[in-house]
Amino acid sequence: MSAFEWTDRAVREALGPSVAGTTEGLRFTGVSTDTRSLRGGELFVALKGPNWDGHAFVDRALAKGAGAVVVSDSTILSPGLPAYRVPDTLVALGALARHRRRTLDATVVAITGSSGKTTVKELLRAALEPDVRVHATLENRNNRVGLPQTLLAAPDQADYVVVELGTSEVGEIAALAGIAEPDLGVVTTVTEAHLEGLGSFSGVIREKLALVSGLAREGSALVGDTPPELPEAARAIRPDVNVAGFSERSTSGLLGIRGEPDAEGRVPFRFLDHNVIPGLPGGHGAFNTLLALAAVHLLGRPVGPAVERVRSVRPSGMRGELLRFGRLRVIADCYNANPQSTAAALDHLASLGSSGPRVAVLGSMLELGERSDTLHREVLRAALALPIDHFVLVGEFGRAARELGTDDDARVSPAEDTAEATDLVGALLEGDEVVLLKASRGVALEAILPSLEKRFVLDAREDTDRDGGGS
Repeated sequence: MSAFEWTDRAVREALGPSVAGTTEGLRFTGVSTDTRSLRGGELFVALKGPNWDGHAFVDRALAKGAGAVVVSDSTILSPGLPAYRVPDTLVALGALARHRRRTLDATVVAITGSSGKTTVKELLRAALEPDVRVHATLENRNNRVGLPQTLLAAPDQADYVVVELGTSEVGEIAALAGIAEPDLGVVTTVTEAHLEGLGSFSGVIREKLALVSGLAREGSALVGDTPPELPEAARAIRPDVNVAGFSERSTSGLLGIRGEPDAEGRVPFRFLDHNVIPGLPGGHGAFNTLLALAAVHLLGRPVGPAVERVRSVRPSGMRGELLRFGRLRVIADCYNANPQSTAAALDHLASLGSSGPRVAVLGSMLELGERSDTLHREVLRAALALPIDHFVLVGEFGRAARELGTDDDARVSPAEDTAEATDLVGALLEGDEVVLLKASRGVALEAILPSLEKRFVLDAREDTDRDGGGS
């Protein structure tokens, strides 16, 4: 396959006939949206945001060697400067990315869902490599800027491109799917998340399943088996949809048979005649691993080697990461939270073997709209029925505790914010507990970690000194 090159002709093919500018014969080394990382010869796209406007940086981009700029306001340009004028630069970025996707000799997999997108992406990447060359979304750049950037950065040699599609408003998944044009679309699960933008649980399902609706006829779709409404709605859109999971709703051949959790909370299972031991803990870790292996199978790749590779994937980046401070174990799951993922994290905590108490520190689940109060109460009510010894409840969960009348429950300590929670947790712990930190990203519950590390790692070192240990 010959190397792709951004020429004036390629840019005009991507952006369409409405393009106007003096760029004939130009060639570009790539596409950039950020002057801080822009390299000479790149095409600079001046994006607009709520609090910033890339048009203010056009002169800087040209000074740094941009070959041309894409703008929606050409009045800022001096006469004769190389520019493409478009109605909307964000739409233009997506069009450039779609053009690049169509030149790739690669299979594109798109993953969406209320939770598990990044985890399934990383599992799938690990399962496929090193047999094939995989290019994937960096971190969780899954919006209308991040997705195009991923496609634009894809190398000519990629065999698979694995991208995440995120959403917080109606129509976003359809727009992203229209850019990525995936060969395989995966919907992990749905729950009541981003209700402020999507309105209701049924709205969340419709938005996520826009990925299935947008697949080409020859494309394949894979959805998780939970909640039950997801496979039911997916099959109404596309009867040949593949369903994977641990229930009878799964497609024949994609059913996993769960085993009992081990001491670290990992849930083994059997899938396609393979015994799978996930590297990720909890039932949700097993479920995400099964989805990744199902995707491997649907892509026509061997599942046996993939089973071994997924064992190496561990939680990271505050997504269920297990940290050890002396004898204290902390599950840092502070990146995102919705009712389903919070319930799964609590179940995981309750299932862990521990010589000391289990402590759940729960922070607000954000963007739940009018259902927020109800959902916090429902999650907390179920949590209080689990074998968990103490709860430190921040923000909305603290208010839910008061509304449920649990003020006299000795296990419950409400906190107004993370700072107060830090003090409560510090007073509560002795050092042999297992602690769950679970909240939406905006709560910044990870701010508790430094105090735990300082106290319990120091204690562990002092114990070693007293025991005569050394380096």
